[in-house]
Amino acid sequence: MSLTEIVIATAIFAMISVGIWGFGRDIFFFNSNLNASLSTQFDARQVLRKLVTELRSASPSSLGAYPIATAGTSTITFYSDIDDDGLKEQVRYFRQGNELRRGTIKPSGNPLVYSGSESVSIVVKDVINDNATPLFNYYDNSYAGTSSPLTIPVNVLAIRLVKINLIIDKDTTRPPAAITVMTQVTLRNLKDNL
Repeated sequence: MSLTEIVIATAIFAMISVGIWGFGRDIFFFNSNLNASLSTQFDARQVLRKLVTELRSASPSSLGAYPIATAGTSTITFYSDIDDDGLKEQVRYFRQGNELRRGTIKPSGNPLVYSGSESVSIVVKDVINDNATPLFNYYDNSYAGTSSPLTIPVNVLAIRLVKINLIIDKDTTRPPAAITVMTQVTLRNLKDNL
């Protein structure tokens, strides 16, 4: 073999090696992003399933207060017996920064009061909902599937259905696109159209 053939063979080998390395890097990058996206989507669905269960069973507080305490575009506070102990906990889902958090207060004392410290946990990270896409929308008993949500501030006495729209994206500058998880909850204990 001449020196020219060795140089050409080395150059071809180098180009093939760079191509294979780039292909492998892209495969690992896309695999990592896809796994992260699927994991985020699974976590969001699990959180919504829990939120739906708790919200669906909202009922008057252990003190007799209305089942829904507050309702806003990025927060909802309601009463529900989430640990099956016969007492209704005050449950608050709220957005703080890019996190959806859940706070609970267990009633205590004699007579019962909701004055203890709130136990807060992060349930979803990387929430990117904006003002155009609120986290929570509320509807009254006339909702037929296409009507507009109740206007903010919401009269909590009118709420019969809550739509939850969660948009999650770990990095808005890189693929994959944001994940949108939506659901709606009819408040069983507030139904008045039976």
